[in-house]
Amino acid sequence: MRGTIVTEAPPVPRPGAVSRARLVEGPLVRCEIRVEGHVSETLTHAFPEMEHVVMSGQTVLFGTVIDEAQLYGLLVRCQSLGLRVMEMRQLPE
Repeated sequence: MRGTIVTEAPPVPRPGAVSRARLVEGPLVRCEIRVEGHVSETLTHAFPEMEHVVMSGQTVLFGTVIDEAQLYGLLVRCQSLGLRVMEMRQLPE
């Protein structure tokens, strides 16, 4: 009789969720992601952890990022929604 090994995928963090480990590791980082065009209000709801403003033909998403995983998650969300990222940068504190 063969046994079955069941593995579980690690839980996916909710957008905006704060990792306790990250809070201990170091400071949070404020960042800005500029995407081409005017992003609709509906699409901005896909980024609940970020604020946004439209200026000069671009939409600027800005807010606090807790770690690289969250940052990459934001970029993947932009890509999956068909948004063209023009610039990404760290904001001064």
